[in-house]
Amino acid sequence: MVLAQAAVIERLEARVAELERQIGRHSGNSSLPPSRDPQEQRESRAERRRAAREAQKEQRRAGKQPGAPGAHLAQVPDPDRVVVHAPGECRGCGADLADAPVEDVERRQVFDLPEQRREVTEHRVERRRCACGCRATAAFPVEARAPACWGPRVRAYAIYLLVRQHLPVERTAELLADMLGAPVSTGWLATLPKEGAEGLSGFMDDLATRVADSDVVHADETGTRVAGAKWWLNVACTVLLTYLAVHRRRGGLPVACPPVLDGGGHLRLEPGSVARVRDAARAANNGGGQPPARCVRRLRRLSAGCGYACLGGVVVRARLRLCAGPLRARRWALTGTGLEPAARARSSSAT
Repeated sequence: MVLAQAAVIERLEARVAELERQIGRHSGNSSLPPSRDPQEQRESRAERRRAAREAQKEQRRAGKQPGAPGAHLAQVPDPDRVVVHAPGECRGCGADLADAPVEDVERRQVFDLPEQRREVTEHRVERRRCACGCRATAAFPVEARAPACWGPRVRAYAIYLLVRQHLPVERTAELLADMLGAPVSTGWLATLPKEGAEGLSGFMDDLATRVADSDVVHADETGTRVAGAKWWLNVACTVLLTYLAVHRRRGGLPVACPPVLDGGGHLRLEPGSVARVRDAARAANNGGGQPPARCVRRLRRLSAGCGYACLGGVVVRARLRLCAGPLRARRWALTGTGLEPAARARSSSAT
């Protein structure tokens, strides 16, 4: 009877501990977003942010801060245009000063943009007949693709406004017409992103090859909208390189086997040759490669299991020992700063 009661108590204690763990989950020790945190924790976090902002306002005065590098518009030694302003007559006697000697010159420089206007270049292709009777025709340059068409500078400027500045198509057309005198159509603008992407095919192939040849690659994804439908923006990056691609499904930037680019134009990495750095999402497990060298979500879960959170000045680090040859994760070691001895003991037992 006593043994049966002890077993029931042990099961109940385990159940209570599991329920307490679930109740204690928040954005600091799990993958839950901050919006799912308890109301008290969100209010406390907002109050801390407000106090930090107020303290920063009290410490910072308006204008340039002490020790910060100054920035100002300085004169240049070789201006594009020089305009000389000479006095016409003497203010004292009214004599003409055209032949008077110059004693001193004061300079002021005005930085402005040149007047932008549309420039039309006509390309004429000549046909000439040789003495033998054969007729030869010259070739038009690449940019002259139609009897009347917009040139490469207008195309590049429009793509920059659409893709980099995220301007709508109609506003981009309005800006080009008002500022540059280029009344383009919205239908023509809508075709430019695809044209620009096709022009980057060689660059993307080279970028994918360089990312695949790296020792450590970080992979992640986030949701986005393409023509109103839910797609996924996938990223594979190193310290210097970033490869971005959109795909219909999550994890559409697989890390698997060669070739570097698969039939769909997606980056693939040779298994066993790369240490992948990713989060704990299941979609990030597609393909091969070595286990992840560092994982933010695992750190959160480990911090929750150890009984402390990565908050309040507590620092949790994952240190990785790498063996020679292909990178492999050999072990995880947790170190904490400002932890109590009991917490250190729990962290040691958890690893």
